[in-house]
Amino acid sequence: MNTHTTSPARPDLSHHWMPFTANRDFHAEPKIICRGQGVWYYGEDDQPILDACSGLFTTPAGHGRVEIADAVRDQLLTLDYGPSFTRGHPQSFRLASRIAALTPGGLDRVFFANSGSEAVETALKMCLAYHRARGDAGRSIFVSRERAYHGVNFGGVALAGMVGNRRTFGAIGPQVVHMRHTWREENRYVMGQGEHGAELADDLLRMIALHGAENIAACVVEPVAGSTGVLVPPRGYLEKLRAICTDYGILLVFDEVITGFGRLGHAFAAQAFGVVPDIMTMAKAITNGAQPMAAVAASRQVYDTIVDSAGEGAVEFLHGYTFSAHPAACAASLAALDIYANERLFDRARQSSAYFLDQLASLRDLPLVTDVRGFGMLGGIDLAPLDRPGARGHRVQKRLFDAGLHLKATGDALILAPAFVMEPGEIDTMMATVQSVLAKSEL
Repeated sequence: MNTHTTSPARPDLSHHWMPFTANRDFHAEPKIICRGQGVWYYGEDDQPILDACSGLFTTPAGHGRVEIADAVRDQLLTLDYGPSFTRGHPQSFRLASRIAALTPGGLDRVFFANSGSEAVETALKMCLAYHRARGDAGRSIFVSRERAYHGVNFGGVALAGMVGNRRTFGAIGPQVVHMRHTWREENRYVMGQGEHGAELADDLLRMIALHGAENIAACVVEPVAGSTGVLVPPRGYLEKLRAICTDYGILLVFDEVITGFGRLGHAFAAQAFGVVPDIMTMAKAITNGAQPMAAVAASRQVYDTIVDSAGEGAVEFLHGYTFSAHPAACAASLAALDIYANERLFDRARQSSAYFLDQLASLRDLPLVTDVRGFGMLGGIDLAPLDRPGARGHRVQKRLFDAGLHLKATGDALILAPAFVMEPGEIDTMMATVQSVLAKSEL
């Protein structure tokens, strides 16, 4: 166990241009994490900070897992780097097989990338390549949703339904049309899937009527819209999307960067909801957050169509990254998957969900709270906004950090995604801290 009790002197903060951060605000009021162990972070004064978001949805097995650190060290000393262009190394094939054993419905062709954003970009290219290989190159439009988040590369930004991510960069990228999001007033304060809103999937039929199915490549959705504040799909919604896509020859893509690897109590949300897409992205928890990595799982039909259309000896899919299937990342992922299996963490997440969601629901009576919702080990809390959208959420997440709790805030939504190893008493601490901070009138 790490017995470190003193933190290093604060480094110069001026050179690091931080992502998705109000940099000037951060420099005025830094929030520094120095180490992590289990479900806890520790700050500059070694003060404990309960990690209520598994890092950034990345670390469901908790921090400081020696098994992963040892696997990465051993791999770096065996093969520190090997290119994946026309060369291979054993770990990437082992990992692809392990992932294929977890994915649903024959999604057993696995392409590696380095982040969720890259995985989404890869999935979009797969869709275009698939239709072109079928002689259907006119299918180039993508259907996404309002309030969607699909990373920050140009393809993902085009898919995005969050105005802050689109405002500066959204005019560049593939043609994308947007369905309505799935939040419904009738489902307010519902834990799990609401009973209202399955008909929102018919928006896809409206897009088909407007643009023509022959021009639509894919419908891309997060099974649970995570980064916007945890929008759980209404009952029957995903099933209707699947049926429409099948009827009109449109690929269905699930972005499971957040929901993958147990977050909803199953390996993937596709299994939690009983709906199988044609392509699925994953990242974050693929290595328990210990190494940057992502993957895209495609159906055998998608893979075979693309590969078999290429000439003899030709590169079938002209796409990839220098660090695709990096040996150290593969080692980290294999070790993480061992932990998930040996400790039955997906089952543990499913068993812990009822208690987590019950405690989450108890926040509904706080004056600042306008909605709470959740599924599995993922919860969202909407706060009444101030005069500027997002101002209250930003203020609250800072005060929560000062009170010893780390979570993610998007606009005026707070997002909880505890590690699957979090004990009931720690869930109580998490909720008590949120309740205590939100009860303060100055917020």
